[in-house]
Amino acid sequence: MTRLRAALAAIASGLLITLAGFALPTSASAAELVEVTDFGDNPGNLQMHVYVPDSAPASPAIVVAMHGCGGNGPGFAGSSEFNGLADQHGFIVIYPTATKQTAMGNCFDVWSPESKTHGGGSDPASIVSMVTYAEQQYGGDPERVFATGSSSGGMETQALLAVYPDVFKAGASFMGVPFTCFANEADFPPQTSQCVNGSMDKTPQEWGDAVRGAYPEYTGPRPRVQLWHGTADPLVPYQLQQEAVEQWTDVAELSQTPTSSDQPQPGWMRDQFADSGGTVQVEAISVEGAGHSLPMSGMAAAAIAFFGIDGA
Repeated sequence: MTRLRAALAAIASGLLITLAGFALPTSASAAELVEVTDFGDNPGNLQMHVYVPDSAPASPAIVVAMHGCGGNGPGFAGSSEFNGLADQHGFIVIYPTATKQTAMGNCFDVWSPESKTHGGGSDPASIVSMVTYAEQQYGGDPERVFATGSSSGGMETQALLAVYPDVFKAGASFMGVPFTCFANEADFPPQTSQCVNGSMDKTPQEWGDAVRGAYPEYTGPRPRVQLWHGTADPLVPYQLQQEAVEQWTDVAELSQTPTSSDQPQPGWMRDQFADSGGTVQVEAISVEGAGHSLPMSGMAAAAIAFFGIDGA
């Protein structure tokens, strides 16, 4: 256990150092990252920053991009490629900052009963308030709202897709875990966690029931899901990628067998799960040899392409 704590502390420290080394991107664009202090109901006590590119058209898409534990919205804006992609394709980016303190620093809540229930409150409800603000203030398109994030942000991505399928059309989760993987706050790392000890194993039906139970009244279409994980991740076991695949394919009522598999870039192994109409509802990308270090170069662009807002 002592070695585990030391390893996790080292990883968290390294991530913080990496984030600290990034400055907000500079470009010829006059657009800037702006903090919004009064965006509406905020039960999670989150902070909000938003990036609206000069190129934003009428009714732009909205992407919520979330940092890992110990990070913040401006840091993720600087270390990821989403602002540059927003300049290129004209979508709005919302960067929430988590404030709940854990042994891993400030992390997004994916463990409380409130975070697992539609309309229950906590961080998911605060993020939905940010989306509503962006729709009203900047004319964001409510039919094109997407979520993405790294580590804790990847976990929150899957939570948002489960709890608010009426808000989010798709999500790209980097190094996340299946929805409801953490039983409670005591199960969150680096304590002895049933979720991230490498032995979490539920049936697709059990995972799918967890998502359906978050919003039992919902009968509409489910968000499309893209899942990313490094095969050598020392913090969030790669095994949880398969558990997430099982969850979201069950929710989409798909077979556990991929409809296609390929290698879109060297080291990226991709399984796609398409519906009867040929639309890919679940996409899982394993990054050979990668640790707890996603997204890497080009991955944000692949997420935006999966959302269908890259103009292709």
